[in-house]
Amino acid sequence: MTGRGTRGRAEPAERPVDAVDVHAFDVPTDGPDGIEQDGTLEWGSTTLVLVRVHAGGRTGLGYTYGDVSVASFVNSELAPLLHGQDVTAPPALWHRMGARIRNAGRPGVGAMAVSAVDVALWDLKARLLDLPLIRLLPACHDRVPVYGSGGFTNYSLDRLTGQLAGWVAQGIPRVKLKTSREPGRDPQRLTALRKAIGDGPEVFTDANGALARKEALYWARRFHDEWDVRWFEEPVGSADLEGLRMLRDRGPERLEIAAGEYAFTSRDFVDLLEPPAVDCLQADVTRCGGITAVLETAGLAAARNIDLSAHCAPAVSAHAFCAVRRLRHLEYFHDHVRVEKLLFDGTLTPDGGALRPDPGRPGLGLDVKWADAEPHRVYGTRPV
Repeated sequence: MTGRGTRGRAEPAERPVDAVDVHAFDVPTDGPDGIEQDGTLEWGSTTLVLVRVHAGGRTGLGYTYGDVSVASFVNSELAPLLHGQDVTAPPALWHRMGARIRNAGRPGVGAMAVSAVDVALWDLKARLLDLPLIRLLPACHDRVPVYGSGGFTNYSLDRLTGQLAGWVAQGIPRVKLKTSREPGRDPQRLTALRKAIGDGPEVFTDANGALARKEALYWARRFHDEWDVRWFEEPVGSADLEGLRMLRDRGPERLEIAAGEYAFTSRDFVDLLEPPAVDCLQADVTRCGGITAVLETAGLAAARNIDLSAHCAPAVSAHAFCAVRRLRHLEYFHDHVRVEKLLFDGTLTPDGGALRPDPGRPGLGLDVKWADAEPHRVYGTRPV
């Protein structure tokens, strides 16, 4: 069927998927001795799984961050489903993909695979219409505020303060560091950070679920009272809903509790919202089911008067979260910024503390830099 879009541009006729190709690239970190650490994990590289969907002479791309097994999952479970299907209604294909992976495993790898494909479908539809993705989505905003995120627990004080103060110097008014791997070191780290950036910028902390409930409450009070920390992310594990609620209810009034980056299904988000376990909900467009799922999650959050914050993947999140009415901000994460700038042309740079999608580039505005990507390939073959 054809029709007229709300912006006076013709909707594309039905366009069947011609082909799907999948790639994965593993990029080493630039951390000390090749390692980065947070409260509960240590890693030496970041893997991006790239999905490209082809139809009507155009190509849409999407991606997720996860194990290379996500690439295999897309090829075995989702690519066969897509061939010959109309790409002009991404939500319809999203529902079909969800049904397809029921027995293969919906959370985790399954959700990340669906996310990458869903993003590629939205990107492809926007390219078929020759529109930037933000103009295809029901956008409420033309930009997404960001906070600088890194500050890994194995950084020296000089590197920690240099990285976060560098973001402040670029006009980003809020920064986040990893904490709680060795809690006794955090006072020195926070004191050095406050000295480097002053009292004005907001400071966020992220424990990545490293603390027990009472321990987390102790640090929540110290973080707030001594260093004016305003955001405490995953002080306990995100599955500990009772612990999150206890911290939200008993912690300092001006210290927000946040979680949601590991939510893979709508039920995961509902569990964080009813009754409220967080002051601000997070969602990762490359984990939760893609752009279609972000739109659904935005409605869940808005109905409960809770803001939604984008977790990482800035090149996609900058478009997707412009369609979130109760938008808070986007995590401008050091690792993902490095990887996306390496692999793609068209990535965005913060301007005035926000990312603004480029209105002059169709879709996500991204093109793969194959020559730069190839040395990091761990799955798939370079397109001819």
